[in-house]
Amino acid sequence: MGVASTSLINASASAATNRSESPTGLVNVIEVSGFIDPAVRDFIVRSVEEAVRTRAQLLVIQLNSRGSLLSQGALDALEARLRDETRIPIAVWVGGGAAPRAYGGAARVLAAADVVGFARLAKVGRSTPTSDPNDPLLGRPMNFKEAKAAKVFTIDAPVLPEFVGQLDGRTINGRLLDTAKDGVAKGGRQVKDLRGVRFAKMNVLERLFHIGSNQTVAYFLFVIALALFVFEFFTGGIGIAAGVGLGAFLLAVTGLGVLPTRPIGIVLLLVAMLGFAIDIQSGTPRFWTGLGTLCFVTGSIVLFANGIRVPWFAIGLVTIMVVLFMVNGMPTMVRTRFATPTIGRESMIGELGVATGAVNPDGVVTVLGAPWRARTNRATPIVAGAAVRVVGIDGLLLEVEPLEGAAKDAGH
Repeated sequence: MGVASTSLINASASAATNRSESPTGLVNVIEVSGFIDPAVRDFIVRSVEEAVRTRAQLLVIQLNSRGSLLSQGALDALEARLRDETRIPIAVWVGGGAAPRAYGGAARVLAAADVVGFARLAKVGRSTPTSDPNDPLLGRPMNFKEAKAAKVFTIDAPVLPEFVGQLDGRTINGRLLDTAKDGVAKGGRQVKDLRGVRFAKMNVLERLFHIGSNQTVAYFLFVIALALFVFEFFTGGIGIAAGVGLGAFLLAVTGLGVLPTRPIGIVLLLVAMLGFAIDIQSGTPRFWTGLGTLCFVTGSIVLFANGIRVPWFAIGLVTIMVVLFMVNGMPTMVRTRFATPTIGRESMIGELGVATGAVNPDGVVTVLGAPWRARTNRATPIVAGAAVRVVGIDGLLLEVEPLEGAAKDAGH
């Protein structure tokens, strides 16, 4: 809320001395932004009960929402809950941010309020029909002037403190509001000094679920979880990456369960990860990498329905990150994880082993339980099953000699 938040916090601090005089004069303010999902619905209902419990004057909802992710029944129940509330007035101000709006199901919250205020850049509109054929919110979105002409709101307030100030002296549901007192600012200008404004926020768990219901966040978390699962599969163990991946997966599934997710999008993303994994196993990006990339991009595009989409730049960025990770990062990690260590090979000199097959002059020997390519002096060929001794190392090749009858023993 920027400057508005700072102003209200200062106003709340200045009004603290008045609270003891007016224990029922509090103004509770909550912010509703993003989609109205189950977490936000529960927060709104709980805030109403909290305002009643603390004997607040009214509840103010700062609304900036693109719509609702609730079912039709749940949305109807929320609107009825707010509309039928008689114990405390409910005011809604559409504002906050660069382009505040109340679209789709969010407009139902607007319609249920006792009094409505608008910021100058706010827009409102509802595409879903209601029982009221004269509902002014039906149809295309309306800007400030159009909403004012349609009498969607009654208070013109560019910032939240002004909206709360303009509520002062109004009678709503038989209750006379006392939200501010007259004051004088520098220069002799008359101003409203707000009384007892306080903010309430969603708890940590609610905020976590609300963030996860954002389509971009849910998509990103789901992709990260799948990539980390592939990573853990090829590392041959369960570590920190698996734990992080599981947490991301659970949060992503919660968001995908609320959002209008298409099953085909989920399937395509899973097929993409399978394709990447096949070429990681082969060690070279080939057909399956190309197919995986195609499935990944397609799945990202069709993942959500009902006009909800992951932004193009997010799809492009995540696709590049995933492809680079699968084509370059994962094969390098696999080679590093399963390659034979090169440090300390010199300590193998003098070790004994057995010739797996004939070494004449090249062959394979087993030393310290592992097979190695080996070479011996042409004058001392080694038969299969014979004992050998390591006398030198040339890269990945062991130089060996028979335990008996070596070249130096034969006088060569």
